[in-house]
Amino acid sequence: MTERKPPGVPFESWVDQQIRDAQARGEFERLPGTGEPLPADLEATYDELWWVKRKMAREGLAVLPPALALRKEAEDALGAAYAAPSERVVRKLIEDVNVKIRDMMFKPPPGPPLGKKPYNVEEVVREWRQRRATAGGGPTARGDTPGPAV
Repeated sequence: MTERKPPGVPFESWVDQQIRDAQARGEFERLPGTGEPLPADLEATYDELWWVKRKMAREGLAVLPPALALRKEAEDALGAAYAAPSERVVRKLIEDVNVKIRDMMFKPPPGPPLGKKPYNVEEVVREWRQRRATAGGGPTARGDTPGPAV
């Protein structure tokens, strides 16, 4: 803890002395941000949630409205389904995301509309089989040879 300013000493010279003493002790070495440019947002207008936005950016988080988050999740699920190792996994991924899409279609949250309908599982499986066949993936249907799903 710093000591109190002695009476009769001008405030500026006392503060300057405190800074010089701290520099001599090395307390300003290896501070975070040393040698880095100042943040570009210094001239921006004040935002009460600046610390929340900075924390989210640092953690790599994003907040989307529920409909947009589900759109992203559906696209990710489709990509994961095309890369899945078996037809069973493809069907599970697509059916799971379809349940969420149907729920949101019947109980829309506030915000932008979903604008997405459930995937046709059979079409996704057919596309998955075609991709596997062109990539030389071998057996594609539940460990069997390629053929119609049962």
